[in-house]
Amino acid sequence: MSAALILCTGLSTSAQAATGELSYRSTDGEEFTITNPDNGECFLLVGGADRVSNVTDTRATLYTDHGCEENPKSLASRASRNFFPPLIPHSIRFG
Repeated sequence: MSAALILCTGLSTSAQAATGELSYRSTDGEEFTITNPDNGECFLLVGGADRVSNVTDTRATLYTDHGCEENPKSLASRASRNFFPPLIPHSIRFG
């Protein structure tokens, strides 16, 4: 029975979400918003992002590839940043 309790506790922790919004402007000038993103999930930034505002309660890591692996750049909670070629982020992960 204790094994089941440990498993349930582990599942609830991994399902946490950042509270707030991340907004970004694509390299084409379109505006996008991600609301209350799940921690640990890799999100695609449509068209790449040249401006990112992290108005969540969680640190975000931005990546230049589409799979949250290459050239990680950290963005603190409540912070904004501009990006320039060739280091335009195309994916992001919270937590």
